Amino acid sequence: MNLSNMKPVKGSTHSTKRIGRGEGSGHGGTATRGTKGAQSRAGYSRKVGFEGGQMPIQRRLPKFGFNNPTRIEYKPINLSTIDALCTKSNIDKVDIETLRDAGLLAKSDLVKILGNGELTRKIDVTANAFSKTAIAKIEAKDGKATII
Repeated sequence: MNLSNMKPVKGSTHSTKRIGRGEGSGHGGTATRGTKGAQSRAGYSRKVGFEGGQMPIQRRLPKFGFNNPTRIEYKPINLSTIDALCTKSNIDKVDIETLRDAGLLAKSDLVKILGNGELTRKIDVTANAFSKTAIAKIEAKDGKATII
């Protein structure tokens, strides 16, 4: 046996259905499309979401909610995370670049520092936004909270 005499197993392949090639083929006349209606015509394409004339689901369901186009979304980072980062890396200044390098932020993320956790050292933090408790805890350790 070699590549020149190999063939598919009997019954595993089928000849293609030749549609619209006369009555003798068994698929002439309406060419398996049925009689009348849009689907039997050339050039017909069904619209996305079409349900056969029934009211489509995107029109049956009510509109819901509101997307605020001016919303500013911040990535929250807690003081406990910053303290762990500073202890591990032995640094006392944290900014957005430091957080990106640590893998805590994506390239375009805005940062809000939240006050969950405690600081064990003086840290100067630069971010886009701070919670009141975060500012209070940073300043209690003589650190600086700088808003960009």
